[in-house]
Amino acid sequence: MKTVMTNAQTVEREWLLVDAANIPLGRVASQVAAILRGKHKPTYTPHFDAGDYVIVINTDKMVLTGNKMEEKLYRHYSGYPGGLKEISYKDLMANRSDFALEVAVKGMLPKNSLGRQMFTKLHCYKGATHPHTAQKPRKIEIKGEVR
Repeated sequence: MKTVMTNAQTVEREWLLVDAANIPLGRVASQVAAILRGKHKPTYTPHFDAGDYVIVINTDKMVLTGNKMEEKLYRHYSGYPGGLKEISYKDLMANRSDFALEVAVKGMLPKNSLGRQMFTKLHCYKGATHPHTAQKPRKIEIKGEVR
């Protein structure tokens, strides 16, 4: 039996749609990162980008469990003295919830050119509409709805 290695000629990509309403941010991020890497496919190859395109809608309706909404901070440092900026996740989720998901997913991907290439296949939107209807995305369910 021969080992199958995925390459640019044999990879098959599809568009997947994820509805993030009432699901914790970390749960959405971890499952989306696995799809972007291609770990859900039997032809997964660690050194090749074999993942699918992912569209995430309703990021403004994602939830954070516990006290994270008030206590968790997003920090960005410019590299200059006094350049540390902090914003609470309460404000971040209210204004830029799609960015909050992108930060979480990016942290779960490889920290190299392969991870940057995988990250380009992620598309996040606040509302229920998206401009990718021509690609005919297949809707998938993410388990773990908060009640």
